[in-house]
Amino acid sequence: MRYSELTRRYFEAAPHAGALAAVTATPGVPTQHVYRGSAGNRERGTWVQFDIQVLAGRCLDARFLAFGCPHTIAVAAWVAEQVSGTTLRAALPEPVAALAQRFAVPAEKLGRLLIVEDAWGAAAHKALTPPGHDPTSVSVHAIGLKEL
Repeated sequence: MRYSELTRRYFEAAPHAGALAAVTATPGVPTQHVYRGSAGNRERGTWVQFDIQVLAGRCLDARFLAFGCPHTIAVAAWVAEQVSGTTLRAALPEPVAALAQRFAVPAEKLGRLLIVEDAWGAAAHKALTPPGHDPTSVSVHAIGLKEL
């Protein structure tokens, strides 16, 4: 398979590859937190993990680990590079369709980009969920339902 120049460059360099260690709290220094999210399955050929370091709503750093094709690794590397130093958002920096165009990902591999999206979403969701909040519970007041 032929890969685009962008895909080859990000696959070969893999900027931001690796994992982030938990940050030790230092008295008098604002606490930075590291959150991890992953998706996919190595046995099925694609797995991605993102670690993000967050302080006051900003993604200070992002790292990724990936098992998959060059497109998967290139897109994960690009995502980690793009989000580092920005305001944390749950969404990828670009929609999956735009990433597929940017990296010339063939239609039969689009599912792999969805795994990248799910891994990013898992990490970002953990970082954006307030401490002590159980994301599996639903509050009637929280979603704005009125009494019938």
